[in-house]
Order: sequence, then C-alpha cells, then structure tokens
Amino acid sequence: MAATSYTLEQPKGQNTGLQNTNQFALVSLTSLFFMWGFITCLNDILIPHLKAIFSLSYTQSMLVQFCFFGAYFLVSLPAGRLVKKVAYQNGIVIGLVIAAIGCLMFYPAASYHSYNFFLAALFVLASGITILQVSANPYVTLLGSAETASSRLTMTQAFNSLGTTVAPYLGALFILNEATDALSATASADSVKVPYLFLTAMLLLLAAIFAFLKLPHVDSAEVIEEEEIEGSAWQYNHLVLGALGIFVYVGAEVSIGSFLVNFLGEADIAGLVESEAAKYLTYYWGGAMVGRFIGAAVMQKLDAGKVLAFNAFAAVILIATAIISSGSIAMWALLLVGLCNSIMFPTVFSLALNGLGKHTSQGAGILCLAIVGGAIIPLLQGLLADTLTVQLAFVLPLVCYLYIAYYGIKGSKVINISK
Repeated sequence: MAATSYTLEQPKGQNTGLQNTNQFALVSLTSLFFMWGFITCLNDILIPHLKAIFSLSYTQSMLVQFCFFGAYFLVSLPAGRLVKKVAYQNGIVIGLVIAAIGCLMFYPAASYHSYNFFLAALFVLASGITILQVSANPYVTLLGSAETASSRLTMTQAFNSLGTTVAPYLGALFILNEATDALSATASADSVKVPYLFLTAMLLLLAAIFAFLKLPHVDSAEVIEEEEIEGSAWQYNHLVLGALGIFVYVGAEVSIGSFLVNFLGEADIAGLVESEAAKYLTYYWGGAMVGRFIGAAVMQKLDAGKVLAFNAFAAVILIATAIISSGSIAMWALLLVGLCNSIMFPTVFSLALNGLGKHTSQGAGILCLAIVGGAIIPLLQGLLADTLTVQLAFVLPLVCYLYIAYYGIKGSKVINISK
C-alpha cells in the first residue's frame, strides 16, 4: 500500500489575504454541517410518522435508518474516488444536488403513498450527504495549519449538533402537528411535502452558492506517492476493536433517537402524543451538543480512555434505569443518555487511530465504514421491540455501551497483533 500525504501550500506574501479567504470559506462550510445534521435528525421524526401511516411493525419502521446509514457504507468509497477526480468544491456541489433530489423525491412518495418510495428517497438523500461529508470534512482540515485542524473540525461539528438539536422541534411542529390534524392516512403522508420541498430549495440554493463561491484552491492537497508501506491497519488490535466501537456507538445513538418518540408515547412512561414527544428529542440531541464542549475541556486534564469509560458506564446506568422504572424517571433517564454520547464518537475515533503512523489513512477509512452500525443496530432493536416490548428492547444499546466502556478501559491500548 502506498502512503498518501496532503499539503496546503500558502503563497508567500499572501498569508493575510489567504487567511481571510479561508475564514470566509470556513463560515460558508458551517452551513453544510448544520444542514446535514438537521436532515439526519429528521429521521427520528419520520420513523414514528411513517410507522403510523403505513401500519408498520417496529422492524419495518427501522428500515428508515437501514436505508439511510446503509448509504454511508455503500457510497463512501465511490464518493472518495469522485472527490479525488472533481476536487472538494465540486464534490460539495454534487453532494448538495443529489441530496436535493432525494428531498424532492419525498413529494411523489407522499403522493403515491408508497413506503418503498420513501425508502428510496432516503437512500438518495443519504448518498448526497455522504458525498458532502467526504468532501467537506477533509476540506475543513486543509483550510489552515495542521496544528489547528482538529479545532476547526470541532467548531464545524458543533454546528452539526445545532442542526440535530433544532430539527426535532421543527419536525414536530411542521410534520407531526399536521399529521395529528390529518383526516386520513393519505393526508397524513402529505404533511412531509412542504417541509421537504423547502429543504430541496435550501439545498439547491446552497449548491448554487458553492458553485459560484471563490473558495481557496486545495489542489495542492496532492497525492504524493512515497515508499511502499508494509503491513496493514488491520494488524492493530486497538483499531479493529475501535471499528467495532464506532459500529456499536453509532448504532446505539441512532437507535435510541429512533425509538424515543414511541418510548415517550408509552402509557406507563409519559403517554405523550407524537407531536409532543418529538419535541423532547431536542433534549437528547441538545445534551450531546452541550456535552461536547464540556468534554473538550475535561479531556485536556484527564485520560481520554477513562473519560470514555466513565461516560459509557453512566449511559449503562441511565438505560438500565429507563428499562426497570416508569414515568418521568424512565423518560429523563433515557434523555440524559444524549449528554453521555457527546464525546464518544471523536474519542473512539482518535483512540483507534493512535499509533497507526503510515497506516492512519487506511484506519480512518475502516472507521468510516463502521458507521453502518447506524443501519444494523436500530433494525435489531426493532426486532426486539416486536418480540418483547419497546422498553425492554433498550437492552441492546445497553450492551453496546458496555462494550464502549471496555474499549475505553482496555481495548484502546495500542497493540500490534502481527508482532
């Protein structure tokens, strides 16, 4: 395997102008992070909505997340090759246009009252967002010095969290409220038309803006072929275990968000109608946003693995409380898991890449593919909910967090299993 290195060359005598251009580009890119966070979190509103419209089982309703996160697994590698050919800015434009097409497909899906059409629309939408992520994430890291790359990415990710925080409230207001007032299943399905047409218009507007923006050229992020590298990232035990950690974390986070509305609708929990229960999702995703800032400060003083294990054990206790209790105690216990989630993804990601050296690029690719956990775990929890109950089905994410705790304590230790 050949090593790949990236450099962003700054012309001499143009540092001030380039810095201003980079800052403008960074501000522009934050809108993308907000948008795909917003769209992704709307799935948590769509799941109970489509379940009621089409009289689906929990397993069938989880096909929403299966199609959405399955696109990450199938499209990530082709998206990488596409971006390599057309460059980052063009990749962003293409991703926005494809995501807009996916949103537009919601209109005929509602008109024809077809669940399969909705799933197809979600796959196309997620494919566009995947191309956006593959384009925008590395582009952000290249807009300045390598020393401040992580802080730039953290800042833009905060806007992603803002999108996931406001989406449930607005989704409940414009989709579920309309559905509650609807007189028939067809009218209820029609409630998604206007919101997703609005998203289509916003994505196309962003595509037009990014097509004409004069963003800094990062073609100097050239691929430089160096010496052949022996071995593989797969020979590092902590990377393999970390990939499993990403798989179960994304799966658990998405699964909890997907079932929260139905959980809060249970008579012995809160007995809330969908439009009211959905608003509480803001606390779940908002907790992750707040915890991200707290965790960033804490991990400057404490070992990242120990903080990860602490958060995971806290999540286990909260989920166990939600399973064995009822009423407001169960409700708030599950909502507080969002606060525990905050530092998990970036911490597992960084611990898994620690010490990989020239295998870091391959390792990062493996970890990104592991995001497919967001497709598999919710589907398995759907099977449990159909077999047992919605409340007992949360034992699956509980097991996921137990594994994450193990990874923080022991699994993240750097071990080369080929030696």
